[in-house]
Amino acid sequence: MTSGPSPRRVLICEDSLAYATALSRFLERDEEIDVVGIAPTGEQAIADVERLEPDLLTLDMQLPGMDGLEVVKRLMGSSPLPIVVLSAKVARGSEQAVAALAAGALEVLAKDMLRLDRPDDLWAQAMRSRLRRLSSMRVARPAVARHQKQAPSQASAGLGSRSARAIGVGASTGGPPVLEAILGGLPADFSVPVLVVQHMAPGFIEGFARWLDQKLSIEVRIAAEGDRATPGIWFAPDGAHLLLTKSMRFALEHEPEGPHRPSVDALLSSLAQGGGSEAVGVVLTGMGKDGAVGAAAIHRAGGIVIAQDEATSVVYGMPRAVAENGADLVVPPAEIADALSALRPARGVA
Repeated sequence: MTSGPSPRRVLICEDSLAYATALSRFLERDEEIDVVGIAPTGEQAIADVERLEPDLLTLDMQLPGMDGLEVVKRLMGSSPLPIVVLSAKVARGSEQAVAALAAGALEVLAKDMLRLDRPDDLWAQAMRSRLRRLSSMRVARPAVARHQKQAPSQASAGLGSRSARAIGVGASTGGPPVLEAILGGLPADFSVPVLVVQHMAPGFIEGFARWLDQKLSIEVRIAAEGDRATPGIWFAPDGAHLLLTKSMRFALEHEPEGPHRPSVDALLSSLAQGGGSEAVGVVLTGMGKDGAVGAAAIHRAGGIVIAQDEATSVVYGMPRAVAENGADLVVPPAEIADALSALRPARGVA
């Protein structure tokens, strides 16, 4: 008789014993999850990670002493492991949580999303399944922007003669630090609009955009219906597909079409239709295949398709699907930044 896979070992870092106990019971409703400890402080969590070697850490951001962001930074610098941030605050209180994503945490969830009072409904089961999948992710120190310019690769240099009307970028699990690295590698006067879909729990994308705007030399904004796609970084808002019209204005589509809203496929498909050979699609780390259909549309239109390489992807799902369908480049984040920097703005864009 063969035994099944070992349960995924989860460490909870939470200063409220009542909440930690409820979360432990919620998680252990799944036979494949074993809560191996509860740490009431960040300092204790760091020590317990070394002692217990968990597969995943759930981390509250508001802790006595060392806060959650500092815990993420220290662990990702010394003992990288999958970290899921549980935040009681969204909207204006979300910058610290999204800073933790940029520091290497895999996901941020609002605490009320877990529905601890309904542990057996379909949503709860799906959430535990997602946490199991995240616990198996391969993580490493997050990518950082390269400030010293190096000679681009031969493949990247070959794009220097190409022009771009707009660039669409899609990312999911592991995306925030990669986005920071790539966008931070673009010149301050970069004049091609960059449209971004980052899969993220509702309530946190505005905080991520505000946080990123403080880090980059290029302005970062949330796209709104009818806005003109001027140079800068534009994020799809919560709950709406971001589309680019032929007149270079944004359209927001609220129909659920597909498993993701916003969808990378929807964004890239609109770029293919409106930009043709001057459309650029970039697909980064993430679960699933979102982006593959849209990237294929850009490829058919004669545009440029770039996928993040496997070695630097936390999850080589989305970029793999794009690479297997044919990509002009499959490279690490630094080379993606080089390739985009080499593009010339299409006539009428700058």
